[in-house]
Amino acid sequence: MRILGVDPGSRCAGYGVVDIEGNRMTHITHGVIATGKGEFSERLAVLFSSLSHVISEFQPECAAIEDVFMARNAASALKLGQARGALIVACTHAGLPVSAYSPTSVKQAVVGFGRAEKGQVQHMIQLLLKPPAPLKEDAADALAVALCHANHQSSAKRIAVSA
Repeated sequence: MRILGVDPGSRCAGYGVVDIEGNRMTHITHGVIATGKGEFSERLAVLFSSLSHVISEFQPECAAIEDVFMARNAASALKLGQARGALIVACTHAGLPVSAYSPTSVKQAVVGFGRAEKGQVQHMIQLLLKPPAPLKEDAADALAVALCHANHQSSAKRIAVSA
């Protein structure tokens, strides 16, 4: 199964694509979509079109995206939610099913501790997937979201078989 992981952001969003075959995880690609300093509506368009291009090029079968957490600044949380919406629409427009995971669930799945720091997530992704280039935080987070989804899918299959 090929999974697209997305770490949403209004100024930059991370993405990562992994292949999962049984217990084997293979890094396909990762990157960061930088939206620049233009009008907010233009930045949303950049997120949509750039992620659409990634989907078209790498043909994932499903997508996973990190949930928005409520920060102290409500205006920032609203912008993040809108950016997340543009990224979700890019996925659904391409026909991908989209699953969402909390930041705590993602960290728990990859590091084993739901309150892990970003550096710990980067380190574990580097160890697990051995990407060919160093990872920026947003790309590492996106790959972690993809692995979280793979873990949840694997658990769901085990439960279905044992039922």
